[in-house]
Amino acid sequence: MVNDNRLTTALLLAAGTGSRLRPLTLDSPKCLTEVGGETILGRLVDNLCSQGFDRLVVVTGYLDHCVREFLDEYAADLKIDYVFNPVYRTTNNIYSLWLAREAIQEPFLLVESDLVFHGSMLKELLKPDRIAISRILPWMNGTTVELNSQNGVEAFHVSRDTCDTNQYKTVNICSLSLQSWQRMIARLDSYISNNRVGEYYEAVFADMVSDGTLEFEAVFFDENRWYEVDTMDDLVEAELLFPMIKKTSPASPVLPAVATEY
Repeated sequence: MVNDNRLTTALLLAAGTGSRLRPLTLDSPKCLTEVGGETILGRLVDNLCSQGFDRLVVVTGYLDHCVREFLDEYAADLKIDYVFNPVYRTTNNIYSLWLAREAIQEPFLLVESDLVFHGSMLKELLKPDRIAISRILPWMNGTTVELNSQNGVEAFHVSRDTCDTNQYKTVNICSLSLQSWQRMIARLDSYISNNRVGEYYEAVFADMVSDGTLEFEAVFFDENRWYEVDTMDDLVEAELLFPMIKKTSPASPVLPAVATEY
């Protein structure tokens, strides 16, 4: 029996220039960087398809045509809609998320385009209003959360300090119900109208969780089965977790002996 609450739409934010991965991103967007012989975007598409997603909305910007050409060829099984961010060089992901407000009118999975992870971990995110988090390892920085006793998120900390052992790292993947998304659009409108276009969308999450207008249930990702690729050092470490799988040639068939006449 099909669960009507199960998410089938994903929103991918892929507008940034990936400047910290240069020179790899001089003529290719970050999401087309290869990890273990497979592009980040290709791995993501495979993960989404394996969990039953059938629609992908992509916010593009830098080298937009490269993303489109790749998905046109690689993701034929998905319905794909594009939203273009014309000011990707001077805005942050909060603006890209805001631009998607008219393209998304259903519950969806929000995911960023620099993540590599094992697709099976998406299973617990197929219901709305959940967020992927991880125990903190030394390489991790950025937004963290605090949890209550029911594993609900009670506070966001949009900072680069992750020394507090009572906090968990966000994985930059979350699911949103339509109701949560509609409330979020109103808050995003306020940020954008006040020209707060250089902030991370987690600032909106932090405000809304604080005032009780947004609730997230935590989904734990194995800290050794995902990686965020921002720099060349990140790429090296990610390839240790996701090494290239050597393809073996199929064994040559054994042909029946043919009698030879002399």
